[in-house]
Amino acid sequence: MSALRLPRRPLISVLAASLLWSGAAPAQVNLPALGDSVSGEFDVSTEKRLGDQIMRQIRLDPDYLEDPLLLEYVQQTWLPLVAASKRQGNIADDTSERFAWETFLIRDKSVNAFALPGGFVGVHLGLIAMTVSRDELASVLAHELSHITQRHVARRIVGDSRNSLLATAGMVLGLIAASKAGSIDLANAAIVGSQAAAAQASLNFSRDMEREADRVGFNVLVEAGFKGAGMASMFERMEQAYHLMDNGSYPYLRSHPLTTERIGDARARLGAGAPEWPQSVAEHVLMAARARVLMDPRAEFWAQLQNMDAGVRQNDVMAQLGARYASALASIKMRDWARAESAMQTAQSLLATLKPDARAQRAMVFLRAELAQAQEKTESGFSALASLSGDKSRAMMVQRAELAVVDGRAERLRESAETLQTHVSLQPQDAQAWGLLAKLWTKLDQPLRAVRALGETRAAVGDLNGAIDRLRSGLRQSRGRDVDQIEAAVIDARLRSLLYERRQLLEELYRRGVPPGTELPNLR
Repeated sequence: MSALRLPRRPLISVLAASLLWSGAAPAQVNLPALGDSVSGEFDVSTEKRLGDQIMRQIRLDPDYLEDPLLLEYVQQTWLPLVAASKRQGNIADDTSERFAWETFLIRDKSVNAFALPGGFVGVHLGLIAMTVSRDELASVLAHELSHITQRHVARRIVGDSRNSLLATAGMVLGLIAASKAGSIDLANAAIVGSQAAAAQASLNFSRDMEREADRVGFNVLVEAGFKGAGMASMFERMEQAYHLMDNGSYPYLRSHPLTTERIGDARARLGAGAPEWPQSVAEHVLMAARARVLMDPRAEFWAQLQNMDAGVRQNDVMAQLGARYASALASIKMRDWARAESAMQTAQSLLATLKPDARAQRAMVFLRAELAQAQEKTESGFSALASLSGDKSRAMMVQRAELAVVDGRAERLRESAETLQTHVSLQPQDAQAWGLLAKLWTKLDQPLRAVRALGETRAAVGDLNGAIDRLRSGLRQSRGRDVDQIEAAVIDARLRSLLYERRQLLEELYRRGVPPGTELPNLR
């Protein structure tokens, strides 16, 4: 696959098979009949609906990662690319508002990224960890973005559907011929031959899409202000690493095969002059190191990363900085406070030798707050964050809320709760913020608000049944004495809204009638 590469997880793999590649998929998502143009077969509404369905399942996967700092960094790389693509006219009016244009993180050490229907792009932490510059990361995001803007996802699904029909027809004809001849070998040959023909058709289709995504993605990359050499640099390093260590860690290159032609084209787009090759900057080095720690949650892996406090072989300040940050964060995860403190101090000293980088310094402040939170030394954490007094980012809001939960003092709990409540009123799909709100309201002895926040957490990740169950629980609690009647009314209205949303979703999935056993219950 090229335009669509899902993370290799049982839940998501089953979803991909059932929604996209199985014979049942057209009935479930009401795909139009094959044979017309892509826009007729798989229009924007259908693509958006399919993307939303896939994301409902991905957000429930335990490897869907909510790390505020890392997500913020990827989004700050992604959003200029989306804006540049709009300026270039690649994002049409019908998709500009209706598609999500959202990037998200997958906790996986493999080097991979993938585009989904409806404007979603997933990034494995292993990909971030192996990049040496933001331009390289941006080149991959620009490429995946172009798969979406050029409707490659829709074209691929339609193309694979045709190929599936081709393969099925070939197998049926082969099996009929084999049954007449009484030959098992002939039947097997027919199956293998039909599958090979379909695979070759898909491969040829994908090569054209890859070339187009390279061309369009390069223009978007440069328009967004990134170095065009980032694409050539990423191609060359990935190919070299892939050939040196082909152990299954590079699924991106299996679904996006690099050829001499593609690498040559990337070089040629840089022009005749000497290109300005991407340079590492401290912030990217720290975020790549953070991805390296978070991509594998096993204690034995973190123990290995702790040893990076002794430094790495590269005689380069940036490499040494990233090694110490990785060691410090891994030590926090392992609750080895002394080692974390030592590695952090070394990283801070290395950072001081470099050109001033406010963003990198900010990342170190957040790391200090993480250590304080893990040690339950909340005063130290709030003191560290005070140096970033003008920072109103989501990452700051989340970190302060997490510290407040540990701290437990009413004034800090209330301050964070009010800030988060304002945030979710504007960003109701922020599941992590709702989850923190549930903890804060529980600490503040506001059970109805806590239950509602838990329900909204489930709704935000797409678990409508879980959201409905929690809100029903809240509604039962609201029938007692001395309850917040305003909050009770909010829960009642929200419950009705979610029940209606679930009804609409089931009607979309099963247009010919709800299957037996899945009838909608009474609203109350």
